[in-house]
Amino acid sequence: MPLLVPGTDTPALRAALADGGPDTWLVACFCAAWCDTCGQYRPRLAALADAQPQRVFAWIDIEDHPDLLGDEDVENFPTLLVQVGGRVVFYGPMLPHIGHLERLLDSLGPDSPAVATGLPDVPALLAQ
Repeated sequence: MPLLVPGTDTPALRAALADGGPDTWLVACFCAAWCDTCGQYRPRLAALADAQPQRVFAWIDIEDHPDLLGDEDVENFPTLLVQVGGRVVFYGPMLPHIGHLERLLDSLGPDSPAVATGLPDVPALLAQ
């Protein structure tokens, strides 16, 4: 599945989130267009999204979609969200090495403990 962008890919994003059922994995990268690090990370994340079509990957520009952050502030890029169904299992900055994200995703599962955040329900907002 490709790396999806809210706005540009809204219909595909909605469909992917709906098709995955209640245990859909959302891997969202919060970024900014002006961030050079994000620009370098994006093609690697897109390749990972293509390699893991069972998960939904989203590229979210925080300046275009501040509503998806709620009360959270993003101070470091990239900042990643991994949500399994209704539970956030990871939220935080990550070094821009795709291998780190691959290892994180391999270590997480449906039984991973939830992480408390100030984020709204990002998948629900993306599905609207």
